[in-house]
Amino acid sequence: YTPHNKGMISPAYGMGILAIRAKVDRETGHVEVRDVLVVHDCGQPINPLGVRGQVEGSIHMGLGYGLCEEMPMDQGMVLNPEFVDYKIIRTRDMPQIELVEVPTYEPNGPYGAKEAAEATVAPTAPAVANAVFQATGAEFYSNVLKPEKVLKAIREKEKKDKEKAASMAKSN
Repeated sequence: YTPHNKGMISPAYGMGILAIRAKVDRETGHVEVRDVLVVHDCGQPINPLGVRGQVEGSIHMGLGYGLCEEMPMDQGMVLNPEFVDYKIIRTRDMPQIELVEVPTYEPNGPYGAKEAAEATVAPTAPAVANAVFQATGAEFYSNVLKPEKVLKAIREKEKKDKEKAASMAKSN
């Protein structure tokens, strides 16, 4: 729906959802994303291999946002301006990605197509946090889930659980 006298940036937005399965090392806080399931509607795929590449690239970006890409600044100066310090997901660290395409026809898109990857960048980092929550019970409300942050959250969760158990035992 486009209100009267309003323009549209794009009439052909795609839609996507994803689920992530991760393994968390409770001793180090290291998160290993094992599998990603992506269900994606990009309209009529003009180039199916290109769509797959776009989706895999978007997952790569989202995993970086969720696990390692951080740009600390001090008085406007970037503190990690080189790739030695700015960590990214390496090819060997990419998980298995299962892509389920839901082809639809978008009358406003070229040849019935929609965008092919933007819809799957945004939910990736929150899906990582949810996978870590499922594995550990520790909740996260911000990116980047570096091992030290994950380990601290696991320890805090364990401490709260012990305090709660002790409090319940005391009241019985």
